[in-house]
Amino acid sequence: MRPKDPPPATYPFAYRNPPRSGNAVNGLGEQEKSLARPVFHSTGRGGGRQSLDWAALDLLFNFLTSPGCFWQVLRTLWQRRLYVGPVARARVPADDTAAMAARIKAEAKRLGAGIAGVTTLRDDALYEGYPRPPYKYVVSIGTVMDRKEMEHVPQSRGAREVMRTYRRSSRIAIDLAAYIRGLGWPAQAYADGEDLIQIPLALAAGLGELGKHGSIINKEFGSNFRLAAVLTDLPLACDAPVDIGVDDLCTRCRRCELDCPPDAILDEKQMVRGVEKWYVDFDKCIPYFAMTEGCGICIEVCPWSEPGRGPALSEALIAKRRKENHESD
Repeated sequence: MRPKDPPPATYPFAYRNPPRSGNAVNGLGEQEKSLARPVFHSTGRGGGRQSLDWAALDLLFNFLTSPGCFWQVLRTLWQRRLYVGPVARARVPADDTAAMAARIKAEAKRLGAGIAGVTTLRDDALYEGYPRPPYKYVVSIGTVMDRKEMEHVPQSRGAREVMRTYRRSSRIAIDLAAYIRGLGWPAQAYADGEDLIQIPLALAAGLGELGKHGSIINKEFGSNFRLAAVLTDLPLACDAPVDIGVDDLCTRCRRCELDCPPDAILDEKQMVRGVEKWYVDFDKCIPYFAMTEGCGICIEVCPWSEPGRGPALSEALIAKRRKENHESD
């Protein structure tokens, strides 16, 4: 798809006193590994929302949100009261961790998730200064967005679908956590990225690979989905990261780069807190993100997000790589 009349990267707002670069807060260029620092959205558990360098833009983002999007946000916030709950006294045995993992992932999909995987809680999913959740295992889930609605990004219609999907994803995580607690094991839903960073968990759980646009690309759904997670002590067999050929595509493709109005997508991987990975320029992206209720152009113009295209694209990319490697031997 192509974006439909996206507004230019010119803004009716500006900081009177510009904040510290969001790229610096994110650790761009840092060679040593370290925990992430919150920079935009935050619940304040790690020192207070007011301490965020870009807190004013986060507040403006909420004020600019259309009524339809704001209603979805309110419904999602109301659901947070259900993230935790009582645990059944009778505990179902989980000696066969592979069978139990299959059972939990099947339940996640029955509840409405498009994809699900299991990993352990990782340090790269934690924010500096935030308490570590008291769980070992993570069930990472992806809820697929309506492609027809997402064709309207970065307009309000597409933004409403994003917020609807976040709410649905939250509900799925809540219901899955309740299901696990019904088995006699503690579990808590985490359906936003304010206390826990969802992408590292989803990568470790095999949901996909990181794309040039900074979002996960899944083999079947591209980037047309939203993440949530359930943390638990229920013993589960873990999945592994996958190689579906994303780097093979992203190193050659410039679609998201060219269609990004603020030119925020970088052509090469960057060193970020001691890890070389794809990175989106925060200082260019976030003002446009705020003005357009969340944008989303980059994930929707990605060739992988075209329905039905991903599996064949993955197979072709990996086959080409193998052929090139064979010819170079």
